[in-house]
Amino acid sequence: VLTSAALTEAEVTRIIDDIAPRLILRDPAVPSASGPPEMGLHALRSLRDLPPADIDMGDPNRLGYIVYTSGTSGKPRAVAHAHRAIWARRMMFDAWYGLGPDDVLLHAGAFNWTYTLGTGLMDPWTVGATALIPAAGTPVAQIGGLLADHNATLFAAAPGVYRQMLARSTLPPLPRLRHGLSAGEKMPPALHAAWTAATDTAVYEAFGMSECSTFISSSPTMPAPRDTMGRPQPGRRVAILGPDGPAPIGDTGVIAISRDDPGLMLGYLNAQAETDARFRGDWFLTGDLGSMAADSTVTYAGRNDDMMNAGGFRVSPVEVEQALLSMPGLTACGAAEVTLAPGKSIIVLFYTGPEPLDDGALSAHAATRLARYKQPRAYVHLPTLPTGPTGKLIRRHLPRHWPNERSIPQ
Repeated sequence: VLTSAALTEAEVTRIIDDIAPRLILRDPAVPSASGPPEMGLHALRSLRDLPPADIDMGDPNRLGYIVYTSGTSGKPRAVAHAHRAIWARRMMFDAWYGLGPDDVLLHAGAFNWTYTLGTGLMDPWTVGATALIPAAGTPVAQIGGLLADHNATLFAAAPGVYRQMLARSTLPPLPRLRHGLSAGEKMPPALHAAWTAATDTAVYEAFGMSECSTFISSSPTMPAPRDTMGRPQPGRRVAILGPDGPAPIGDTGVIAISRDDPGLMLGYLNAQAETDARFRGDWFLTGDLGSMAADSTVTYAGRNDDMMNAGGFRVSPVEVEQALLSMPGLTACGAAEVTLAPGKSIIVLFYTGPEPLDDGALSAHAATRLARYKQPRAYVHLPTLPTGPTGKLIRRHLPRHWPNERSIPQ
């Protein structure tokens, strides 16, 4: 069970109570709590001098590791994975990474996140490639230099890290870098274009979650249009589900993956009812919305619980955000539905930039890119957007930043 070094003692205590570990491997600098016995760094390193232990092949379906969700949808959940999940990750090697034994992959993330744990460490080691992880506290502005200094051939990060790297530093030449990898949220096409212009490399995206890692992606051998997430990886069975089953081509529904996928979780630890609620028949429901085209490319439409209501129409916050990101002077944004009074809510765009922008100019920009019912009714300038520990936008926190004294738009 991997945990974040940033957790407080109280948070660690809750995890210990949740999973009842028999042993804790701990750096003395990391908060802990009383309970199970601990093994410190000195004792752990001394194990290197012992003879290798026999490999216990065992049942591939037995519990192998636990990761915690980011908590952006509520209380963090303990996601239990089987040993077979490591083998299942091989479907990503060609269908997303383009990963080989000679690669040097640098991942800008924390190990308690499945994106870093798998993409940044386990997968490179599986093929014999080199895995690089920046030390804790490394400024984003230094990551470009690390890519150059260590001759990285692949770079993986969340879209927010790409955005910060371009905004905070001038990237050095990266002649060895073949391409970037992005996951965690949809990368805006404008950000992708800016990265390509700065590095002369493409970025390949993937969609997944703690419960199943990634299963939809684009890759050097399977490119996809920038406004899509890619295609189901070979070996995966993916569907877009409507209320009565698989949705027609082009219709929006819940993205789902087969319950028989070898990379799918065993379930949420000590939460059978919550586990059962995520399944519908043969399908695991991701909680994210999308549509599938005739060529199998999947377009992301946002979280099911992030969807906004505008006069009875369901509106994707991602669609609104991507339409406004091309506005000069706007660096990042998030759209959310804000309730002003009982029965009255509006779509609001919260954004960052060097200085507040003229609301009229923002409205004019939106009017050329969005249907009237999709356009924000108000705009709020913020110093930063609310994000989780991985840099992912937490849209449900945006309405908290609506100024109560602001007049209600007509």
